[in-house]
Amino acid sequence: MSEKQLLNVSEGSTLGNVEIAPEVIEVIAGIAVSEVAGVASMRGNFASGVVERLGKKNHGKGVKVELAEDGILIDAYVVMDYGISIPDTAKKIQDNTSQALKNMTALEIKEMNVHIVGIQMEGKEEEPETEEV
Repeated sequence: MSEKQLLNVSEGSTLGNVEIAPEVIEVIAGIAVSEVAGVASMRGNFASGVVERLGKKNHGKGVKVELAEDGILIDAYVVMDYGISIPDTAKKIQDNTSQALKNMTALEIKEMNVHIVGIQMEGKEEEPETEEV
């Protein structure tokens, strides 16, 4: 991995440096988002869907992390449950993700964007009954 893809989190101690890959931040954020009540699932790309079908769990699915000069930018793509308050749930997603990253990595999030890409109905709608003649 090149130096550009890692985030240096230590202040240059005598023991060395600690660097965190963006994939690690994606996994932490993905787990934190999926823990919030009201989140039905997370939306990944085609490749992550294929990987999941092959049996490997992708915890970073639906999360995009960018390491900028002035902080970490996170985008989460979620499918919400029907009937919940979207603004309240989105705020809980932001708070839970920020707290998880702070506890595990001591990193601050500059920006956390929550993208609602769908609504999950509680059950499949029943087909209307037709009368037989």
